[in-house]
Amino acid sequence: MAKKVSTKKVEEQVEAPVILRPDVDQAIEKRLVALYTLQSVDSEIDKIRIIRGELPQAVQDLEDEIAGLNTRIENFTTEIKETEAANKARQVEVSDHEELIKKYQKQQDNVRNNREFESLNKEIEFQNLEIQLCERKSKEGKAKISELKQHIEAAKQLLENREKELDAKREELTSIIAETEKDEERLRAKSKEQEQFIDERYLTAYKRIRNAARNGLAVVQIDRDSCGGCFSNIPPQRQMEIKMHKKVIVCENCGRILVDDDIAEKAKAHLEK
Repeated sequence: MAKKVSTKKVEEQVEAPVILRPDVDQAIEKRLVALYTLQSVDSEIDKIRIIRGELPQAVQDLEDEIAGLNTRIENFTTEIKETEAANKARQVEVSDHEELIKKYQKQQDNVRNNREFESLNKEIEFQNLEIQLCERKSKEGKAKISELKQHIEAAKQLLENREKELDAKREELTSIIAETEKDEERLRAKSKEQEQFIDERYLTAYKRIRNAARNGLAVVQIDRDSCGGCFSNIPPQRQMEIKMHKKVIVCENCGRILVDDDIAEKAKAHLEK
């Protein structure tokens, strides 16, 4: 005897509904999926950079400061050499003035009148004043050299501390990069791959919006009837247009590209392949 099949089960099998969505533009849908996939990949890259924190900038700042300290030390050293050279030149000047004094004093022994004597005496006084001026400038030069040497020692000490700090920061950064480098390279390759599926004008818009956004989000989902980027309310009619996938729609408040859950799910499935 043939087994009786339940008509209820047959009816369920026959009447299983196939939900047809409104006609969508397949090209637009693919573009939206590619854009959201690209955003997902770039967001993962952003997370890796956040893990690194401010270390790259800290390393760069230390490198700049060290370069500045080295330049400062070089400038101080050059100034010391110039001041020492000037002091040596003054020593020669002093010797020249002393020779002239001896010469004028010798001439005073052979003068014929008081006027010649006074004239030579004035020359001797002038040469003595020149010697005093050279000695004063030499003294100032020595004081300047002493001060510059103190500045050099302070700069060298600071330089040593900054170099130690830089070595520690570089080691820390290298360690973090080593941990995340493979993941970042893989994600960068995926990012480049996704860019190939996006028209140039949309890609340019995406990068412009992303660079302007503090959180790096250019493509966002609707969350609780609001933009996932700026959280401004999205009207029901606008939400319906977004779900139709017939055109790329942006938030009227922040300019981010808006997608629905369906696009997000398709992008997620694409990434998991």
